Amino acid sequence: MAELSLRNIEKRYGPTKVLQDVSLDVSDGEFIVLVGPSGCGKSTLLRMIAGLEEISGGELDIGGVRTNDVPPQKRDISMVFQSYALFPHMNVRNNITFGPRMRKEAVETRDKSLERAASILNLKDYLDRTPGQLSGGQRQRVAMGRSIVRNPKVFLFDEPLSNLDAQLRVQMRTEIKSLHQKLGTTIVYVTHDQIEAMTMADRIVVMNGGRIEQIGAPLELYDRPANRFVASFIGSPAMSFISGTYSQQPDGSAAVILSDGAKLAITPVPMANNTKIEVGIRPENYIIAEDGPITLAVEVVEPTGPETHVIGKIGGEEVRCVFRLRLDPAPGTLLHLTAEPKHIHIFDATSGQRIPQTDVGQ
Repeated sequence: MAELSLRNIEKRYGPTKVLQDVSLDVSDGEFIVLVGPSGCGKSTLLRMIAGLEEISGGELDIGGVRTNDVPPQKRDISMVFQSYALFPHMNVRNNITFGPRMRKEAVETRDKSLERAASILNLKDYLDRTPGQLSGGQRQRVAMGRSIVRNPKVFLFDEPLSNLDAQLRVQMRTEIKSLHQKLGTTIVYVTHDQIEAMTMADRIVVMNGGRIEQIGAPLELYDRPANRFVASFIGSPAMSFISGTYSQQPDGSAAVILSDGAKLAITPVPMANNTKIEVGIRPENYIIAEDGPITLAVEVVEPTGPETHVIGKIGGEEVRCVFRLRLDPAPGTLLHLTAEPKHIHIFDATSGQRIPQTDVGQ
């Protein structure tokens, strides 16, 4: 196992900067997830850690050793790709042990590594099958087994579940997290799926446009997003945003005045009256109330069984609400809603930065 340290990492293709000033410390045995939209630079950063892309600027240390110019095969890192990259003519046994055989490891050592990997990944009954005789999830486990027998300092995963169907993705999320608990090896995992990030990571690194927006534990990012981008990206369904102006009363209470004149109580923050803001409310934090100050014009209703998702507009802006009730309001129906001030996030309308509130998320 090993620590990773990235200091002011940059990646340039000619004059184009793909990554800018990326700094990150990964503790020994930590499970870090890089998440962000397509094109944000997360896979490029992973490939730079692996040595598959050159570092244009900054410092990369693995286990306390500067690694910028160390070739991939000498970094003691194993990478699991989005494609399984298995040899179709080889059975599972030979796919997993291909690396040890090429390194001419002793047969006894090789067999022990195979036994350990097959046991961890529940592949003992499939060792004599070829990839064509396996399901997608089983193939991904074989690819992971090929990495395990290397016993690397760091595992790198590049969107390994994106080729699987929804049910298999859920299963494999659990298996990868279980694998980390058994091995205790440092893992850096790339995904665009924030549900994977939330359920698997010790810490999440949210990236956008080649930069890091925020680093933190999953619930820290969910409860205290640094800015509007993180707030909209972390959480499914996503947080909705409503524009308005800040209004503080003489008694010290505060509210946001929406475009339709509705007044919603919020936590006071140090801000001048009539400042333009956006308030963010997570779908599950809307409350139906007969005397609720905000009105939702219902457009679409999506029953899921345990929940009802209601999509509509508040003050002309689209929002999604999630209720633990079985509702069936007709399109055009007006629902009166409210939300507790501690669950209402306040963002600067210009910069998009969240204005801290001491009790939000508590």
